[in-house]
Amino acid sequence: MLRQSISTTSRALRATARFGTQRQAIAVAQRSQTPLAAARTIAPRTRWYSSETDATKKNGEEAKKEGEAETPEAALKKQLEAKEAEVRDLKDRYLRSVADFRNLQERTAREIKTNRDFAIQKFAKDLVESVDNFERALAMVPEEKLKSEQKSEHQQDLVNLHEGLRMTERILLQTLEKHGLERFDPDGQVFNPNEHEATFMTPMHDKEHNTVFLTQQKGFKLNGRVLRPAKVGVVKNK
Repeated sequence: MLRQSISTTSRALRATARFGTQRQAIAVAQRSQTPLAAARTIAPRTRWYSSETDATKKNGEEAKKEGEAETPEAALKKQLEAKEAEVRDLKDRYLRSVADFRNLQERTAREIKTNRDFAIQKFAKDLVESVDNFERALAMVPEEKLKSEQKSEHQQDLVNLHEGLRMTERILLQTLEKHGLERFDPDGQVFNPNEHEATFMTPMHDKEHNTVFLTQQKGFKLNGRVLRPAKVGVVKNK
C-alpha cells in the first residue's frame, strides 16, 4: 500500500515537472518572435482583388494627368480651331451654292433663247410651202415674153403681174429673214449631207466630183438650223 502511494506521488511530480518545462519553452518562443512575425502568425492571410485592370488604371491616370495639364489657353485654342474649320466649311458651301445658281441662270437663259428662236418652227415649216408657190408661179412665165421689146396689152399685163409677184416674194422673204428664216440655194457648192438632200447623181466631166449642179427645191434655215434641206442633183465622176 505504501509502495503504491509513493509510486503515484512520484508519477505526479514528474508530470508536473514536464508541464512546467513545456510552458517555459512556449514562453521563450513567444518572446523570441518579432511583432511582425507574431502578427503574421496570429492574423489570417487575406487576398484582395481589384475590380479594375492595371491597363484601365494606367489609362485613367494618364487621362487625369492630361486633363490637369490642359490649360485655359489650350482649351481656347481648340475652340478657335473648331470655329475656323466651321467657317471654312460654310464658306465652301456658300461658294458651291453661288456657282450652282449661276449655272442654273445660264442654262435657263439658253433654254429661253432656244425656245424663243425656234418657237415659230412649226409655223415656218408650213409657210415655206407658200414661198415655194411664189417661186413656181414666177418660173411659169417665159423669159422671152418678159424681155420682148414689142409687147401687146396682154403681155404688158403679164409683165406687170410678174413684177408684182416678184416684189411680193421679195418682201415676204425680207420679213421672214427678220424672224430668222432664210432661204438658200446650194447650186455650184460642194454637197453637204447635213444641208442637202441628193435626189439623184450623174457623171458630168465638165464639173467637179461631189458638187451640186441642179437645185430642184431650195432649202430653208431657221436661226442657223436647217429647217428643210435643199433637194439637189449631185455630180458623181468616180
